[in-house]
Amino acid sequence: MLDLNHLAKQMGNMVEQLKIGGDDRRARVEKARRLMLSQELDFTKLQDKVIRSQKTSPFLLAGPVEPFSTCKPPISISAPFSIIATDGSQIDVDRHQSTRCYLINIGRVRLDYGDTSHAMLDSLPRLYTSDKDAVISNGIQSIAVEGPLLGIKRSVEECRHLNEMAAELPPTQPALAIIDGTLIMWQLSGNEYPDFVVRELLDNGFMKYLDSMRLLAQKQPLSLASYISFPRSMNVVNTLRIGLCPHELADCARYCGGKPSDKRHCDELSGVRDQDLFLDMLRTGERSAVFISRAKIVREKYGEHAVYFFYLKLEDEIARVEIPQWIAQDELKLDQTHALVFDQCLRGSGYPIALSESHEQAVVSESDKNTFRQLLVTWLSDEHIDYTSSAKSRSKKTRWL
Repeated sequence: MLDLNHLAKQMGNMVEQLKIGGDDRRARVEKARRLMLSQELDFTKLQDKVIRSQKTSPFLLAGPVEPFSTCKPPISISAPFSIIATDGSQIDVDRHQSTRCYLINIGRVRLDYGDTSHAMLDSLPRLYTSDKDAVISNGIQSIAVEGPLLGIKRSVEECRHLNEMAAELPPTQPALAIIDGTLIMWQLSGNEYPDFVVRELLDNGFMKYLDSMRLLAQKQPLSLASYISFPRSMNVVNTLRIGLCPHELADCARYCGGKPSDKRHCDELSGVRDQDLFLDMLRTGERSAVFISRAKIVREKYGEHAVYFFYLKLEDEIARVEIPQWIAQDELKLDQTHALVFDQCLRGSGYPIALSESHEQAVVSESDKNTFRQLLVTWLSDEHIDYTSSAKSRSKKTRWL
């Protein structure tokens, strides 16, 4: 049982600490904003310094593509146009059961606006049961598809379905394909998974579907974006920190490795988030400058799908919109993306309505999971297939006291 009286005291202490740190944080935000808009900040030199420092800096950096002062309102766009979106959920492998299987449920939405307005909402569940589905293998080593890896596979499936829906769009009508979250497959960026897993899910999966949509976008007015609500990223702020660094190369380990965190030049901006910079700078509907992600996985793996992003001001928050390079470098598609994402947010009370609906289609409730497991047991029992569970699993279903 949660001791609420004891917890209330801790919450009170937390509030007091937030009050004390509030003034200091506001000062840091204001300093970061002044630096961003300062004429003394050499834009071209900073671009070059970011590129040279991306391997030596411990920060995730954003390469500025447009001047920091950019505040661009959305273009006017009228129907007809279409919005497509996907989202997914899963039922993971139950390691306490003898039968290994998992389920991915993809919610799909297509919204057609105009004289012939139409909405398509559905979900496509798929049960994975074969030995081939259970693992990713190079013939020598096998990695089980479960836990975080299943989440990555689900993201690839979301992109696959989005690609299939894009191929069915009217070829002359403006359209936006949108997914929730980031375009960057962060889970594959470290050394947790071997190269053959990265090739299977990223090179032969996610990148393949992005490439298909890129080719489609060359022939018709199709845009692609991902949407991050209330982002906590600091990429732009980190770039400003690089600008504050007095050294030609921001090699933090070399120059500042032994210094306490409050004695480095760049720590004047620590704790500031990107959204803090743009919250008062942008008007509702405006976008910020466009930036390119300098994340290692993007530099090494994404090629012509390199991830760019901008920040979008809504009525009461800042959102991050990520786009592939072939959208960012096409002014018409960039403007279309900006306008259609903002239009979706207006229709969805601050969040893209197509994403809200695709989430509703995709979600698998606890009740759904229990029904799924009961149905699985019933089918196996009817076919006289052995289905056993671990003692630990059985004990959780039994009250002993």
